[in-house]
Amino acid sequence: MKKSKNFLLALIVVLLLSGCQREKKIIPYTEPLPTPKFSLYDYGTEEVVDYGKYGTFVGVGTKNYKYVIKDQEGLSKAVGEGIFPNTTSFRWDPKYQEYRKKGLLRGSHWNFLYGSDLLANFFKWCSAPEPPGVRQFYIANILERAGLIGHAVKAYYAIVVHFPGTYGWTYWHTPWYIGPTSLYRVKFLLRRYPELKMKLVDASISIINGQDNDIRNDEVIVNPGKIVRVKKSEDALPKKVSLRGVKIVKELGGKKTKLIKYANGHWQLIVDDRPYIIKGVTYSPTKIGQSPDDGTMRNWMYYDYNKNGLIDGPYDAWIDWNHNNKQDANEGPVGDFAIMKAMGVNTLRIYHHPDKVNKKLLRDLYKRFGIRVVMGDFLGMYTIGSGAEWTEGTDYTNPVHRKNMMESVKRMVEEFKDEPYVIFWLLGNENNYGVANNAKTNPDAYYKFANEVAKMIKKLDPTRPVAICNGDMLFFDKFAKYCPDIDIYGLNSYRGNSGFGDIWEVAHRLAPDKVVMITEYGCPAYAKGMSREEIEKAQALYYLGCWEDILFNSAGWDGFGNAIGGFAFEYLDEWWKGYEPFVHNTESRWPGPFIDGFMYEEWLGLFGQGDGKDSPFKREPRRVFYYLRKVWRD
Repeated sequence: MKKSKNFLLALIVVLLLSGCQREKKIIPYTEPLPTPKFSLYDYGTEEVVDYGKYGTFVGVGTKNYKYVIKDQEGLSKAVGEGIFPNTTSFRWDPKYQEYRKKGLLRGSHWNFLYGSDLLANFFKWCSAPEPPGVRQFYIANILERAGLIGHAVKAYYAIVVHFPGTYGWTYWHTPWYIGPTSLYRVKFLLRRYPELKMKLVDASISIINGQDNDIRNDEVIVNPGKIVRVKKSEDALPKKVSLRGVKIVKELGGKKTKLIKYANGHWQLIVDDRPYIIKGVTYSPTKIGQSPDDGTMRNWMYYDYNKNGLIDGPYDAWIDWNHNNKQDANEGPVGDFAIMKAMGVNTLRIYHHPDKVNKKLLRDLYKRFGIRVVMGDFLGMYTIGSGAEWTEGTDYTNPVHRKNMMESVKRMVEEFKDEPYVIFWLLGNENNYGVANNAKTNPDAYYKFANEVAKMIKKLDPTRPVAICNGDMLFFDKFAKYCPDIDIYGLNSYRGNSGFGDIWEVAHRLAPDKVVMITEYGCPAYAKGMSREEIEKAQALYYLGCWEDILFNSAGWDGFGNAIGGFAFEYLDEWWKGYEPFVHNTESRWPGPFIDGFMYEEWLGLFGQGDGKDSPFKREPRRVFYYLRKVWRD
């Protein structure tokens, strides 16, 4: 492959400008307690509430758990304003009376969730006509965003104690279990702000049968544990677990890549005989104006718009360091592969179809930049590989569709099994959500078929494990039952800036011999009514919270030990997703746990494309680039 004369110089420049020398390891990331954005009328008499003084815990560790209040007045005084069972003291707050008289609390409580006046939001939600667990969660969330971290911890923990089985519904009409979310939110806040000198111990909430859409068969097993004081800030942080001398009790995979299980239940990914955690990104550098919807999107692995003999994104991309939307003298072409290496990226997620894979390009990615790939087949998602028409969708019981998909996967494995850059195989892309296929309506058929495919892969290539890419934890119980030959559970998950909640616990409980990989996680760099600086910091902290959650549940930490890494979604903004490929759309697509409560799918990049000129070459680094570079390069 032809090299630019300035390539080596440009690589040196980007390494120097980006400060990519190794830095002191900062694990975990912590922040000083923020300055509160408003004050409370009633903070309560106890920072760490002793619930045992005011009531009785019944059925701890069982589905019959409940907390019975014996002294409601005493507990209300202890917890303070806005925290159950204290649902009235906010009304005596002079500021509440002022807001009410001025008419500042009129309208739907949902309009007060992400408004700029956090105190108004707090007052409105204290009396919102929602189930008490739902109301308490949003009160806690507002307190957290207002910088009242200690009070937010009390509010989230009140859900664990009083309403562990409460639920809401997502935009996709799947159950959202607020109890486990709140429990892990407490853990996250106490880790992020260790100067509180508190730790949550022995707490757990397990939702039995919680992987389907039917809440009627749920059983909630609860141990509320307790929040305890610790002597030093460091005592509130996660701890390393030594694996030295721990016996290996199981191995999956083969010579190229394997998964090993230790006697303590932790799993580790081994690539070329060395421990490996996936620091991955999804890479699809789409030129502005191109879209798959109108058939104009070209294959990034081949296009060379400036006709210099080099593939544009990988080798000719340049960084607009000062965000002035022009290429300055010190911003020569560097290429995304060099930038990724400087960030600490070690893995890309690639599919072998529908576009042709450039094997020469991926060999160079591995040989010169040390970056490997997970190679995937869509397994009928979007009808790719099945031969089905979009209107009928892939049918996992249809023998013709099944044969076509088997042949597609076989072609993939036979073509790439001798490539040194492939670490393992991946099946599907959140097929369980049922886009142009029937996996959502017939999950048994889908997971049984996926397992058949995995068995075929292992006959063709016994040197690597096999993974699946699911949409979050929907039908995980089906996966655990029907997929004994799939080694890695991958999932696309967007659960918020504290990570992935109970994913690790559910996987450990239902499938202790499976490891977990986050195939997508991310956050848009856009929000209504916020400055660019505020948005970029929030996006960076979102990614960092997710990465830390992955890390703390990987081998050698004190989590569940079943995480092997994840893929940030995504490397570069794509402008086509709002159906106007020449416009950087700022219309929200769906509500979710993001900066202002909404997803903006055209803004998910670690890098932006600026004003759209100089695409596909320009890269505008966001703050998340610097954050991930620091933790990934350690």
